Amino acid sequence: MRAARARVLIERNDGRESAGQAIPMWTYYPDLLATPVPRYTSFPTAAEFGTGVTASDYKAALASASGNVSLYVHIPYCEKICWYCGCNTGAANRPQRLTSYLDALHREIALVAERLPASARVKRIAFGGGSPNALPPDDFLRLMDAVAANFPLDAPLISVELDPRSLTEEWGPVIKAVGTQYASMGVQTFAPHLQQAIGRIQPLSMIERSVELLRNAGIRSLNFDLMYGLPGQVRADLTDTLRRAEYLGADRIALFGYAHVPHLIPRQRRIDHTALPSQEERFAMAELGYRQLARAGYVPVGFDHFARPADPLARAALGGTLRRNFQGFTDDQASVLLGLGASAISSFPGLLIQNEKNSGRYRMLLSQDILPAAHGVRRSADDRYRASTIESLLCKGRARIGLDLTRETALRLRPFLQTGLCRFEEGTLIIASDALPYARSIAAAFDPYRQESARRFSSAV
Repeated sequence: MRAARARVLIERNDGRESAGQAIPMWTYYPDLLATPVPRYTSFPTAAEFGTGVTASDYKAALASASGNVSLYVHIPYCEKICWYCGCNTGAANRPQRLTSYLDALHREIALVAERLPASARVKRIAFGGGSPNALPPDDFLRLMDAVAANFPLDAPLISVELDPRSLTEEWGPVIKAVGTQYASMGVQTFAPHLQQAIGRIQPLSMIERSVELLRNAGIRSLNFDLMYGLPGQVRADLTDTLRRAEYLGADRIALFGYAHVPHLIPRQRRIDHTALPSQEERFAMAELGYRQLARAGYVPVGFDHFARPADPLARAALGGTLRRNFQGFTDDQASVLLGLGASAISSFPGLLIQNEKNSGRYRMLLSQDILPAAHGVRRSADDRYRASTIESLLCKGRARIGLDLTRETALRLRPFLQTGLCRFEEGTLIIASDALPYARSIAAAFDPYRQESARRFSSAV
């Protein structure tokens, strides 16, 4: 690691810290952020999935499920495709494409539900994508009806991801009828010149109208997805976007760094890479966002999520019950997550398994009543132990580390320990309060599968 280090200073907007509590300044160590790392929404990560896991493994895992279960329903379509997006999604520009996909999805719902033991109870349902509102509203209602008719629901919490560009007035009654309590909107930025640069045009009036529609439909927790590190973005752009998000009443904010990986996501080639902020400037933007939202009264949840104190996500973070799954940080305590739809991932204590990504093959398998599980990984006892360690580090900022694991990771942790970014206290590894940007890099020390390749993962900040 270089001996020199750069200190990034962020100007305060109002000269005060939230609730009278000082927010530690972050120190920029470029060498410690140089290696791309996973987001660790699972462990092992999807990069380790292989074809050795089959539909038979999935059936066995389903048969052993019990207690609370969560569902994730994937709609891999959007009306318009944004240039930056890394999601498995395509344009919803052919009605027949959507119809045939929904036919397959309805069949998968029936096949999975009939293999789930009677002792299981579905407590949460999340619709994501893509954009679920790329579907006609009536088709979304029929999809929810199919879930309710096949799965054993137990007063589930329902959430949905939405694209404000296609959130028409007809969606309000549908969202209310389904009983949706949580919604997330892809806002990214309010700056028109940045929207132009990433191919996502959505005026402020559109967001305001969407917020009003969702609140009237009964949404009690509304998330805004925002981004820093965009081409041509400066700190004033980010400050303004965060202020507007707060003013519009976002209960949660996810502030992600844009990951420019055109070798993996060809549509990103339309983005001007020469206008991207430097790594040091990205770091400064991340800190600016953290400090501004903390001062505004949001509770930091991990490194890049924020929630108002009364929100369940904030309560989970403050109460030590925060978890991490394929949707990111969550207060969901279920040990089984069933993914439905092309590319959706299911998680069991001993198994991670992903559906066929290609929607054509996904439809073909289900037309033959074959579960579309394509690849995944069996989780050994050691995998589960490391998964718990990584999750604890990211969600709680600390983890109890056994002696063998301490010895194994000593060399990888050394630079973080030497700089004071983390420390050991009586067998517990503690991430320092000013070291949040390094949390994923520290957690990666416990990942024996990790390959240090910029082609596989995005920047740590």
